[in-house]
Amino acid sequence: MRLVLTLLFALAGTAAFAASPEDDYIAQRDKAISDIAALESSNTQVETLDAANTKAQADLEKRLAAILGPLSVKDFPATGKINLESLSASDIGFGMLDGLRYAKSDEGPSIVATTRGLAERWLQSKTDEDDESLKLPTGIDDALKLDAFYTQAIGADAAFVKTLDFALKKPEGADIVVARLGGWTQDVGPIYAQQVVVAVVKGDRVLIAEAPASPPVPKIAACEALWTAADATAQKFQETYQSSDLKDQQAYDAANAAWEKGDGDYRACMSERLPGDAAFPALLAEAQQLADHMAGQ
Repeated sequence: MRLVLTLLFALAGTAAFAASPEDDYIAQRDKAISDIAALESSNTQVETLDAANTKAQADLEKRLAAILGPLSVKDFPATGKINLESLSASDIGFGMLDGLRYAKSDEGPSIVATTRGLAERWLQSKTDEDDESLKLPTGIDDALKLDAFYTQAIGADAAFVKTLDFALKKPEGADIVVARLGGWTQDVGPIYAQQVVVAVVKGDRVLIAEAPASPPVPKIAACEALWTAADATAQKFQETYQSSDLKDQQAYDAANAAWEKGDGDYRACMSERLPGDAAFPALLAEAQQLADHMAGQ
Protein backbone atom coordinates (compact mmCIF):
# COMPACT_ATOMS: atom_id res chain seq x y z
CA MET A 1 0.00 0.00 0.00
CA ARG A 2 2.84 2.38 0.85
CA LEU A 3 4.41 1.71 -2.57
CA VAL A 4 1.12 2.50 -4.34
CA LEU A 5 0.74 5.80 -2.46
CA THR A 6 4.34 6.72 -3.22
CA LEU A 7 3.74 6.15 -6.92
CA LEU A 8 0.52 8.15 -6.85
CA PHE A 9 2.28 11.11 -5.21
CA ALA A 10 5.09 10.85 -7.73
CA LEU A 11 2.66 10.88 -10.64
CA ALA A 12 0.76 13.81 -9.15
CA GLY A 13 3.99 15.74 -8.79
CA THR A 14 4.96 15.02 -12.38
CA ALA A 15 1.59 16.24 -13.62
CA ALA A 16 1.83 19.41 -11.55
CA PHE A 17 5.16 20.35 -13.14
CA ALA A 18 4.36 19.17 -16.67
CA ALA A 19 4.95 21.84 -19.29
CA SER A 20 1.81 23.45 -20.68
CA PRO A 21 1.23 23.78 -24.44
CA GLU A 22 2.17 27.46 -24.12
CA ASP A 23 5.41 26.50 -22.34
CA ASP A 24 6.20 24.03 -25.11
CA TYR A 25 5.48 26.65 -27.76
CA ILE A 26 7.75 29.24 -26.13
CA ALA A 27 10.53 26.65 -25.69
CA GLN A 28 10.33 25.62 -29.34
CA ARG A 29 10.17 29.23 -30.53
CA ASP A 30 13.25 30.20 -28.52
CA LYS A 31 15.10 27.10 -29.74
CA ALA A 32 14.28 27.96 -33.34
CA ILE A 33 15.49 31.53 -32.85
CA SER A 34 18.71 30.23 -31.29
CA ASP A 35 19.24 27.66 -34.05
CA ILE A 36 18.74 30.26 -36.79
CA ALA A 37 21.10 32.68 -35.04
CA ALA A 38 23.73 29.92 -34.95
CA LEU A 39 23.29 29.29 -38.67
CA GLU A 40 23.70 33.00 -39.37
CA SER A 41 26.87 33.12 -37.26
CA SER A 42 28.36 30.30 -39.33
CA ASN A 43 27.65 32.17 -42.60
CA THR A 44 25.10 29.62 -43.78
CA GLN A 45 23.71 30.19 -47.27
CA VAL A 46 20.58 32.31 -47.50
CA GLU A 47 18.58 29.47 -49.05
CA THR A 48 19.35 27.21 -46.08
CA LEU A 49 18.45 29.96 -43.63
CA ASP A 50 15.15 30.60 -45.38
CA ALA A 51 14.33 26.90 -45.37
CA ALA A 52 15.10 26.61 -41.66
CA ASN A 53 12.94 29.65 -40.92
CA THR A 54 10.03 28.32 -42.99
CA LYS A 55 10.19 24.88 -41.36
CA ALA A 56 10.32 26.33 -37.84
CA GLN A 57 7.43 28.72 -38.55
CA ALA A 58 5.30 25.84 -39.84
CA ASP A 59 5.95 23.87 -36.65
CA LEU A 60 5.12 26.86 -34.46
CA GLU A 61 1.98 27.56 -36.48
CA LYS A 62 0.71 24.04 -35.76
CA ARG A 63 1.41 24.48 -32.06
CA LEU A 64 -0.46 27.79 -31.99
CA ALA A 65 -3.39 26.28 -33.88
CA ALA A 66 -3.62 23.52 -31.25
CA ILE A 67 -3.57 26.11 -28.46
CA LEU A 68 -6.09 28.49 -30.00
CA GLY A 69 -8.41 26.14 -31.85
CA PRO A 70 -10.48 27.36 -34.82
CA LEU A 71 -11.48 31.03 -34.94
CA SER A 72 -15.20 31.68 -34.85
CA VAL A 73 -15.70 35.32 -35.89
CA LYS A 74 -18.18 36.34 -38.57
CA ASP A 75 -16.63 37.15 -41.96
CA PHE A 76 -13.21 35.71 -41.01
CA PRO A 77 -11.71 32.28 -41.85
CA ALA A 78 -11.48 29.62 -39.16
CA THR A 79 -7.78 28.92 -39.74
CA GLY A 80 -4.91 31.35 -39.67
CA LYS A 81 -1.23 31.81 -40.44
CA ILE A 82 1.49 32.49 -37.89
CA ASN A 83 1.81 36.17 -37.05
CA LEU A 84 5.61 35.99 -36.67
CA GLU A 85 7.08 37.10 -39.99
CA SER A 86 10.59 35.90 -39.17
CA LEU A 87 12.55 34.05 -36.51
CA SER A 88 15.78 35.83 -37.42
CA ALA A 89 16.64 38.85 -35.28
CA SER A 90 18.22 40.46 -38.34
CA ASP A 91 14.96 40.43 -40.34
CA ILE A 92 12.04 42.86 -40.44
CA GLY A 93 9.08 41.21 -38.74
CA PHE A 94 11.09 39.58 -35.97
CA GLY A 95 9.63 39.72 -32.46
CA MET A 96 5.98 40.24 -33.36
CA LEU A 97 3.18 39.03 -31.08
CA ASP A 98 2.93 35.25 -30.76
CA GLY A 99 -0.37 34.31 -32.35
CA LEU A 100 -2.19 33.53 -35.58
CA ARG A 101 -3.37 36.00 -38.20
CA TYR A 102 -6.70 35.32 -39.89
CA ALA A 103 -7.57 37.04 -43.17
CA LYS A 104 -9.22 36.31 -46.50
CA SER A 105 -6.72 38.49 -48.37
CA ASP A 106 -3.63 40.59 -47.75
CA GLU A 107 -5.50 43.84 -48.38
CA GLY A 108 -8.69 43.16 -46.42
CA PRO A 109 -9.57 42.94 -42.74
CA SER A 110 -7.49 40.69 -40.49
CA ILE A 111 -7.53 39.42 -36.93
CA VAL A 112 -4.50 38.45 -34.85
CA ALA A 113 -5.49 36.02 -32.09
CA THR A 114 -3.48 34.92 -29.08
CA THR A 115 -3.99 33.97 -25.44
CA ARG A 116 -3.64 36.14 -22.36
CA GLY A 117 -0.74 33.97 -21.27
CA LEU A 118 1.18 34.37 -24.51
CA ALA A 119 0.39 38.08 -24.67
CA GLU A 120 1.61 38.61 -21.11
CA ARG A 121 4.85 36.73 -21.81
CA TRP A 122 5.37 38.82 -24.93
CA LEU A 123 4.76 42.04 -23.01
CA GLN A 124 7.22 40.95 -20.33
CA SER A 125 9.89 40.56 -23.02
CA LYS A 126 9.32 44.17 -24.09
CA THR A 127 10.26 45.59 -20.69
CA ASP A 128 13.95 45.06 -21.52
CA GLU A 129 13.94 47.11 -24.74
CA ASP A 130 16.86 49.52 -24.97
CA ASP A 131 14.74 52.02 -26.91
CA GLU A 132 12.43 53.74 -24.42
CA SER A 133 9.81 54.30 -27.12
CA LEU A 134 9.49 50.54 -27.59
CA LYS A 135 9.11 49.56 -23.93
CA LEU A 136 5.64 48.33 -23.02
CA PRO A 137 3.77 47.85 -19.74
CA THR A 138 3.27 44.27 -18.60
CA GLY A 139 -0.49 44.68 -18.20
CA ILE A 140 -2.53 43.95 -21.34
CA ASP A 141 -5.13 46.61 -20.48
CA ASP A 142 -2.49 49.37 -20.35
CA ALA A 143 -0.54 48.08 -23.36
CA LEU A 144 -3.58 48.13 -25.64
CA LYS A 145 -3.83 51.91 -25.17
CA LEU A 146 -0.41 52.54 -26.73
CA ASP A 147 0.55 52.97 -30.38
CA ALA A 148 3.83 51.18 -29.61
CA PHE A 149 1.89 48.01 -28.82
CA TYR A 150 0.30 47.80 -32.27
CA THR A 151 3.53 48.84 -33.98
CA GLN A 152 5.38 45.88 -32.47
CA ALA A 153 2.56 43.35 -32.14
CA ILE A 154 0.92 43.40 -35.57
CA GLY A 155 3.17 45.64 -37.70
CA ALA A 156 6.40 44.80 -39.46
CA ASP A 157 8.01 47.70 -41.32
CA ALA A 158 6.06 50.79 -40.23
CA ALA A 159 4.79 52.47 -37.08
CA PHE A 160 1.15 52.67 -36.10
CA VAL A 161 0.03 56.21 -35.27
CA LYS A 162 -3.37 56.94 -33.73
CA THR A 163 -5.72 59.58 -35.06
CA LEU A 164 -8.38 59.11 -32.38
CA ASP A 165 -9.96 56.60 -30.00
CA PHE A 166 -13.48 55.34 -30.55
CA ALA A 167 -15.86 55.19 -27.59
CA LEU A 168 -17.52 51.81 -28.02
CA LYS A 169 -20.20 49.98 -26.10
CA LYS A 170 -18.47 47.00 -24.51
CA PRO A 171 -19.97 43.80 -25.95
CA GLU A 172 -21.48 41.38 -23.46
CA GLY A 173 -18.87 39.00 -22.10
CA ALA A 174 -15.88 41.09 -23.14
CA ASP A 175 -13.38 42.04 -20.44
CA ILE A 176 -11.52 44.77 -22.35
CA VAL A 177 -12.35 46.64 -25.56
CA VAL A 178 -10.08 49.23 -27.15
CA ALA A 179 -10.81 50.76 -30.56
CA ARG A 180 -8.91 53.37 -32.49
CA LEU A 181 -8.51 54.95 -35.88
CA GLY A 182 -4.99 55.37 -37.21
CA GLY A 183 -2.50 54.42 -39.86
CA TRP A 184 0.86 52.90 -40.66
CA THR A 185 3.69 55.24 -41.54
CA GLN A 186 7.45 55.61 -41.77
CA ASP A 187 7.36 59.40 -41.61
CA VAL A 188 5.52 62.34 -40.08
CA GLY A 189 2.52 63.97 -41.72
CA PRO A 190 -0.99 62.99 -42.77
CA ILE A 191 -1.86 59.33 -43.32
CA TYR A 192 -4.67 59.08 -45.83
CA ALA A 193 -5.06 55.27 -45.94
CA GLN A 194 -6.19 54.72 -42.36
CA GLN A 195 -7.27 51.63 -40.47
CA VAL A 196 -9.88 50.84 -37.84
CA VAL A 197 -8.11 48.78 -35.17
CA VAL A 198 -10.12 47.03 -32.45
CA ALA A 199 -8.78 44.87 -29.61
CA VAL A 200 -11.06 42.61 -27.57
CA VAL A 201 -9.99 40.59 -24.55
CA LYS A 202 -12.51 37.96 -23.54
CA GLY A 203 -11.60 35.29 -21.05
CA ASP A 204 -8.33 33.72 -22.15
CA ARG A 205 -8.46 35.15 -25.66
CA VAL A 206 -6.93 38.35 -27.03
CA LEU A 207 -8.16 39.34 -30.50
CA ILE A 208 -6.87 42.33 -32.48
CA ALA A 209 -8.75 43.27 -35.65
CA GLU A 210 -7.54 45.64 -38.34
CA ALA A 211 -9.69 46.80 -41.26
CA PRO A 212 -9.41 49.57 -43.85
CA ALA A 213 -11.44 52.57 -42.73
CA SER A 214 -14.79 52.55 -44.53
CA PRO A 215 -15.60 55.13 -45.69
CA PRO A 216 -12.07 56.47 -46.18
CA VAL A 217 -11.08 59.11 -43.65
CA PRO A 218 -11.87 62.50 -45.23
CA LYS A 219 -9.44 65.38 -45.54
CA ILE A 220 -10.39 68.24 -43.25
CA ALA A 221 -9.28 71.61 -44.62
CA ALA A 222 -8.35 73.20 -41.32
CA CYS A 223 -6.15 70.23 -40.39
CA GLU A 224 -4.55 70.08 -43.83
CA ALA A 225 -3.69 73.78 -43.52
CA LEU A 226 -1.88 73.20 -40.23
CA TRP A 227 0.31 70.51 -41.77
CA THR A 228 0.94 72.48 -44.99
CA ALA A 229 2.16 75.50 -43.02
CA ALA A 230 4.39 73.37 -40.77
CA ASP A 231 5.84 71.54 -43.75
CA ALA A 232 6.65 74.81 -45.51
CA THR A 233 8.49 76.08 -42.43
CA ALA A 234 10.40 72.81 -42.09
CA GLN A 235 11.37 72.84 -45.76
CA LYS A 236 12.97 76.28 -45.40
CA PHE A 237 15.10 75.06 -42.50
CA GLN A 238 15.95 71.96 -44.50
CA GLU A 239 17.11 74.09 -47.43
CA THR A 240 19.37 76.04 -45.08
CA TYR A 241 20.79 72.79 -43.77
CA GLN A 242 21.40 71.46 -47.28
CA SER A 243 23.12 74.68 -48.38
CA SER A 244 25.49 74.43 -45.40
CA ASP A 245 26.86 71.14 -46.72
CA LEU A 246 24.95 69.40 -43.92
CA LYS A 247 26.87 71.31 -41.23
CA ASP A 248 24.17 73.62 -39.81
CA GLN A 249 22.91 71.39 -37.01
CA GLN A 250 20.64 74.13 -35.68
CA ALA A 251 18.78 74.33 -39.00
CA TYR A 252 18.53 70.53 -39.12
CA ASP A 253 17.04 70.39 -35.63
CA ALA A 254 14.65 73.24 -36.40
CA ALA A 255 13.37 71.44 -39.50
CA ASN A 256 12.66 68.27 -37.54
CA ALA A 257 11.03 70.23 -34.72
CA ALA A 258 8.72 71.98 -37.20
CA TRP A 259 7.74 68.67 -38.79
CA GLU A 260 7.12 67.03 -35.41
CA LYS A 261 5.00 69.94 -34.18
CA GLY A 262 3.06 70.05 -37.43
CA ASP A 263 2.40 66.33 -37.20
CA GLY A 264 1.14 66.65 -33.63
CA ASP A 265 -1.01 69.67 -34.43
CA TYR A 266 -2.49 67.91 -37.47
CA ARG A 267 -3.46 64.82 -35.46
CA ALA A 268 -4.92 66.88 -32.63
CA CYS A 269 -7.00 68.76 -35.18
CA MET A 270 -8.26 65.54 -36.75
CA SER A 271 -9.11 64.09 -33.36
CA GLU A 272 -11.14 67.19 -32.54
CA ARG A 273 -12.89 67.74 -35.86
CA LEU A 274 -13.41 64.30 -37.36
CA PRO A 275 -16.20 63.28 -34.92
CA GLY A 276 -18.26 66.14 -36.41
CA ASP A 277 -17.74 65.00 -39.99
CA ALA A 278 -20.46 63.15 -41.89
CA ALA A 279 -18.18 60.13 -42.33
CA PHE A 280 -17.66 59.55 -38.62
CA PRO A 281 -20.85 57.60 -37.72
CA ALA A 282 -19.98 54.94 -40.32
CA LEU A 283 -16.41 54.66 -38.99
CA LEU A 284 -17.72 54.28 -35.45
CA ALA A 285 -20.21 51.65 -36.61
CA GLU A 286 -17.40 49.74 -38.33
CA ALA A 287 -15.41 49.64 -35.10
CA GLN A 288 -18.42 48.59 -33.05
CA GLN A 289 -19.29 45.79 -35.47
CA LEU A 290 -15.74 44.42 -35.31
CA ALA A 291 -15.86 44.46 -31.51
CA ASP A 292 -19.26 42.79 -31.42
CA HIS A 293 -18.25 40.04 -33.84
CA MET A 294 -15.03 39.28 -31.98
CA ALA A 295 -17.00 39.00 -28.75
CA GLY A 296 -19.30 36.47 -30.39
CA GLN A 297 -22.27 38.67 -31.13
